[in-house]
Amino acid sequence: MKICIIGGGIVGLAVARRLHATHPGAEIVLLEKEAGVGRHQSTHNSGVLHAGVYYRPGSLKARMAVSGIRQMVAFCQHHRIPHEICGKLVVATDETEVARLRALQERGTQNGLAGLQWLEREAMIEIEPNVAGVAGLRVPEEGIVDYAAVCAALAQENQDLGTSLLFGTRVERVTPDGNALVVSSRAREVRAGFVVNCAGLHCDRVAEAAGEARTTRIVPFRGEYYRLKPSAEGLVRNLIYPVPDPVFPFLGVHFTRLITGGVEAGPNAVLAFAREGYRKTDIHLRDVADAIFFPGLWRFMNRHRSMAWAEVRRSLSRGLFCQSLQKLVPAIRASDLEPGGAGVRAQAMDEAGTLLQDFAFIERERALHVLNAPSPAATAALAIAEEIARRVPGGSRPG
Repeated sequence: MKICIIGGGIVGLAVARRLHATHPGAEIVLLEKEAGVGRHQSTHNSGVLHAGVYYRPGSLKARMAVSGIRQMVAFCQHHRIPHEICGKLVVATDETEVARLRALQERGTQNGLAGLQWLEREAMIEIEPNVAGVAGLRVPEEGIVDYAAVCAALAQENQDLGTSLLFGTRVERVTPDGNALVVSSRAREVRAGFVVNCAGLHCDRVAEAAGEARTTRIVPFRGEYYRLKPSAEGLVRNLIYPVPDPVFPFLGVHFTRLITGGVEAGPNAVLAFAREGYRKTDIHLRDVADAIFFPGLWRFMNRHRSMAWAEVRRSLSRGLFCQSLQKLVPAIRASDLEPGGAGVRAQAMDEAGTLLQDFAFIERERALHVLNAPSPAATAALAIAEEIARRVPGGSRPG
């Protein structure tokens, strides 16, 4: 059987690799519209290894993050990819956040995380001397990694296993043809017995090209980062996160020490005018129309109006961005910040304006569509690949 994977990000690469183990003898073809692997979400992120403290117990995210980080660390060790399990500190900045931080500790414990530590103020500053807050939760299993190197290693493994990696192939149609599906682009056609859609920022469009109704849609949120100037890097040792706001489904601005050196601060979460819009000036008319004519977006914006406006203001003001960071590290000054990178989160939203909180798949007889795989999908990629391979017919459990 020929299996076609659409999307050469970290999840698509991991799926291709896994299918060689579970479907021996299958011909695996991977189509990617860019000239190389991992050009978008897989590498436009802060490089964190997420251990699974945030996710609802029993959810796919919880299960796959906990399993995935352990698999990813083993993969990095095997391939000698730069990584470090440095631990993370989640901070309650005042008494109103303590109960939510306790709930995170309970959630992490239920998810099977090891070594979670509740820290009072004195213990917190032993780990992060410049941190603010009244209490903290240390998550020792979290870390940092070079995801670009992970993607490169996965691509090399796939080549060694015989996967056909076909670049410059933007999928336009997926049509049935007897007992197969024909995946068409301007460059080529691929006839396959099964198709796995791992198209990330464009997964809803690929699903629609295969005949699925777009009841959920990818709404792109850009996350913008600053970097600390070298003179200020000593203010942060490792990873410092706020307690997430339960009303707004993002983690909030935080500090991340990068595996390649330096410290990053961010991201915010502002609506992007292009699905691959890494700059404020990036505008793609199809993407704009796709968003503004989607009733779910208007319902979301109406529900989160004040927070959405606050995110826009923070995007436009280094001073406001700095104020958010000062809640975690008061010694930070706006002059300590210099522009960093940005990423766009492929976040699925339904017509009611609710962001999908868990990974989401559509399964058909000859296709599987990954319709929601934002963070922690990079960390969990190998575990997600196991789950997908299990759902592809004709497989066997590897020994």
